Amino acid sequence: MSNGRILIVEDDYDISNMLRIFFSNEGYQVEIAARGNDALDKCRKKLPDLVVLDIMLPDMDGYAICRAMRSTTRTSHIPIIFLTQKDERSDRIAGLELGADDYITKPFDIEELKLRVRTSIRIHQRQNMTNPTTGLPSSRLIEEQLRTLMRSGEWSYLQIGIDNMGPFNDVYGFVAGDEVLRFTALLLNEVVDELGTLDDFIGHPGGDTFVIITMTDNIPAMVDKLRQRFNEEVLSHYNFMDREQGGISMSDGSMAPLMRLSIGAVSSETQRFADIREITETAAELRRLDQSKLDQSKLEN
Repeated sequence: MSNGRILIVEDDYDISNMLRIFFSNEGYQVEIAARGNDALDKCRKKLPDLVVLDIMLPDMDGYAICRAMRSTTRTSHIPIIFLTQKDERSDRIAGLELGADDYITKPFDIEELKLRVRTSIRIHQRQNMTNPTTGLPSSRLIEEQLRTLMRSGEWSYLQIGIDNMGPFNDVYGFVAGDEVLRFTALLLNEVVDELGTLDDFIGHPGGDTFVIITMTDNIPAMVDKLRQRFNEEVLSHYNFMDREQGGISMSDGSMAPLMRLSIGAVSSETQRFADIREITETAAELRRLDQSKLDQSKLEN
């Protein structure tokens, strides 16, 4: 199991390659970005658990990257460690004021960097900031976003659940189930990138439930795209026989349906909410109604 996903933003190939090899051997998934714009793009599409960020880059400096990450909803929570040759006190203060979690100067001790990376990720997870399986924002950050919604303008809140995941875990195991959760997190990011806005938020409170908070007004298209892609791409997580028969043969002789998405959506345009609990409870009830409709439709077909 991976210890987490690290994005290293460094234009010096020797340093980035050394860090990639070292942290890969320590059990981390490692991605490299040599330019600032590439780093922001990678962060948005596949959230890392932590960013190791150089300040001096070809296209934009690390301060600008940090500022952009902290001001973008989907990346504002990601821990950032500056790793740089700029060792002036003023440089360190500037980085920390922008919201960086740590600041290490070159040359550095690789074992010290390893400890700081591990500590930053663990603290973030312990504070209930991110889900350890998907790396998406978890309960605390979701609640913060919901409180912000109550003071903002037009928005929609989607509660998204993976139905029929229990039988899948029973037959294929929880390691395979975690892969489905990570696949779903990536899918949500890609669909929001395509049909949402940069201010949209994706969270994973736990289990088989995800949330999207979006400022787009085209919710039907987003819901349709999520269902279509999930139904098509989740098949790769099943073996050939289960794909062909459209379900899992259980030990008691029954047939468990394939996984699917049930979605409940609420919007500030159609309803006023008194508090964040009302938002989540209404979306949860609409998701249950969606499950019932999907079950009825399956029976009729």
